[in-house]
Amino acid sequence: MCQRPRPNASSHAAVSSDSNPDFSPMEETGKFEKALAQKQIQVLFKRLFDLIASTVALILLAPLLLGIALLITLTSPGPVFFRQKREGYQGRDFLMWKFRSMQVRHDDSMITAQQTAAAQGKLIKLQRDPRVTRIGKILRVTSLDELPQLFNVLNGEMSLIGPRPLVPFMLDPYPDFRRTRALMRPGITGLWQIRDRENNTSALTMMKHDLEYIERFSLALDGRILLRTVGVVFSGKGAC
Repeated sequence: MCQRPRPNASSHAAVSSDSNPDFSPMEETGKFEKALAQKQIQVLFKRLFDLIASTVALILLAPLLLGIALLITLTSPGPVFFRQKREGYQGRDFLMWKFRSMQVRHDDSMITAQQTAAAQGKLIKLQRDPRVTRIGKILRVTSLDELPQLFNVLNGEMSLIGPRPLVPFMLDPYPDFRRTRALMRPGITGLWQIRDRENNTSALTMMKHDLEYIERFSLALDGRILLRTVGVVFSGKGAC
């Protein structure tokens, strides 16, 4: 979760609806809608799998979740969980849960920089952020900070696999992409996470992977993504 170079103008043009013949706004959104409509049985089984898997995982991982919560409480003041508004299925906003990995403090210079970046639809993430706690570093490298999102999956706000759940302002510059990615629930993991995890500060860098996932969605693809996610998590690649 790091700050990366901003995409240049040419990369923006390569995927924008105005200059990319492969993505014409309403026509492409309609194409994806029709493709998903033909896969309704798979979509239903996907939701059923999410319900069963998230329930079983939360039960089995309960001791680990409690242990992490205790460590966070003992090692730094502040809440156990970090909640942030994300844009989800059918364009509805929801609060995404994570274990808190940073100190609770206000940095005026960072706030100003984040506000400036937000106006451009981007996030600022530092390579070695001094606000990250000792426990937080471990949680991030191992992706254990993401485990509370199982509650989002159980609630129907997320899926185990899907497009990346983005902060709403990151989608403001791309209204057509916003409509298309709202066709599916965002996922804890997905094509972007297993291919290009390092680049996560702009919706632009994730657009290609998210659109490909929606277009190619199948239960078999979900299975392959889950298997590859295990390897990515153990490698720690792209986490910081």
